[in-house]
Amino acid sequence: MTGTLDVALIGQRFMGRAHSNAWRQVAPFFAPPLHPFLHTIAGRDPKDLESFAKQWGWTHWTTRWQDLAEDPEIDLVDIGTPNDVHKEQAIAMLEAGKHVACEKPLAGTLDDARAMRDAAKKARRKSKTFVWFNYRRCPAIGFARKLVQQGRLGKILHVRAKYLQSWGFADTPLLWRFEKKRAGSGAHGDLNAHSIDLARFLTGEEIVSVEGAIAQTFYKERALLGDAAQLGGKSKKTKKAQAMGKSTVDDALLFLARFAGGAVASFEATRCAHGHENRNTIELNGEKGSVRFDFEDMNVLELFDAEVDAATRGWRRIMCTTADAHPYAGNWWPSAHVIGYEHGFVNMAADILRVLGGQEPELPLPDFADAYEVQRVLEAAQIAAKQGGRIPLREVK
Repeated sequence: MTGTLDVALIGQRFMGRAHSNAWRQVAPFFAPPLHPFLHTIAGRDPKDLESFAKQWGWTHWTTRWQDLAEDPEIDLVDIGTPNDVHKEQAIAMLEAGKHVACEKPLAGTLDDARAMRDAAKKARRKSKTFVWFNYRRCPAIGFARKLVQQGRLGKILHVRAKYLQSWGFADTPLLWRFEKKRAGSGAHGDLNAHSIDLARFLTGEEIVSVEGAIAQTFYKERALLGDAAQLGGKSKKTKKAQAMGKSTVDDALLFLARFAGGAVASFEATRCAHGHENRNTIELNGEKGSVRFDFEDMNVLELFDAEVDAATRGWRRIMCTTADAHPYAGNWWPSAHVIGYEHGFVNMAADILRVLGGQEPELPLPDFADAYEVQRVLEAAQIAAKQGGRIPLREVK
């Protein structure tokens, strides 16, 4: 017989939907040791909040997120809000004895991330923390990690990561993601955070230095559309000139890095790349072979085995949907029946429930301390883009 975990969520927009779906779907497919009960949704828009709660199955709703800390029934609080409020909300929940799952990046600034890490360490006897690096939960990524751990690629020499999107051109309004005081950075924190996490997760190594970076803001002003604007919303031409606001984040950031084991790496993030809708790609090159992954074909991992004879050597396309071979695949559909974007969140919810229920996760879960290491690399790359030159990670604390 399973127990119950009372879950609350802060955020009713894009991530609110993704997380709500994960908590709704996880129990039927995974039968975890704890069954999530969708207790309370907290959001800022009272007009839509009640309908959101009813649509997604939340029992209660509130416009005051502090209510979650004060409610003794709630066990875990899931934070799906803009980056600038992660610190206040997470620390309040930890001080109230709640488990906390937080969206990435951990915070908008390194100072906030450090405070969150320290608060989690202080509360670790009562509370566990988790960070929604959902791409770790793709079966193909989990399988790639297994190949690296088995030594199939040999010593890792080179990592190449790109995360390209196409929704950030001039006709996109001034959403919160383009305001430094709310987001911390632009494409860098939004997208490179995922790439850095995947690189660390797959190699099992830490980045020890950033070896130069370049950042660019292509569109320095964007149309003001107010709080109603949503991710991907576009400006509309009107007879009256639209009010404009300053975009204070990067539209693209590229950097080079070194890993503790000697591998070199390149990272590239932009939201201004036509033809790339959500192209999160990573490639690892080792002495014995290579793997590469593209989220736009997320069920596939490509493997190159350099130890095969030259006559038959080539890239192998592996469909990572086999129940007894690939992480999480057995909880979904028969082999070769593909999964999609939302399943990464469900897979992570399953691992959270396993950990809180006293079991081992399918794949390691990032906590606040883990996500803080990602934040250090993000910070080092931003410093390098401003100052130029090499930034050792030991100097970014």
